[in-house]
Amino acid sequence: MKRAIPVLVLSVAGLIPVWRYAPTTAPQAAAPTPAAAPSPSPSGAAGRVVSGTTVNTEKGPVQVQVTFEDERITAVTMLQQPHHPQTTAAVPQLVEETLQAQSADIDTVSGATVTSDGYRESLQAVLDAAGL
Repeated sequence: MKRAIPVLVLSVAGLIPVWRYAPTTAPQAAAPTPAAAPSPSPSGAAGRVVSGTTVNTEKGPVQVQVTFEDERITAVTMLQQPHHPQTTAAVPQLVEETLQAQSADIDTVSGATVTSDGYRESLQAVLDAAGL
């Protein structure tokens, strides 16, 4: 009987987090964002700006916007990104790799796998829309 009370108390204490658990709801799929018309790039030169589709990940939505000059990627902007410390740290690295690779064939950033996958998917949608 001496063991029964601590076992019961510890079992209940272990189940409290399970009872309090509230799963997050999955975000609804957003409609693809249409490609934007050509517009001036930030540098002032004529460029084409194309927005990618919004990719809903388990961490939150990811959407990129790419500026092209001729067929070269000159800038990448995150229109939507998860509000997460790893994402904030990963975005500059993803953008830099995109500018170097000039494609969606870039490495996943360690610690931000979900965001990296969403970024690549949205980026590939931009490249497909731009015909590259």
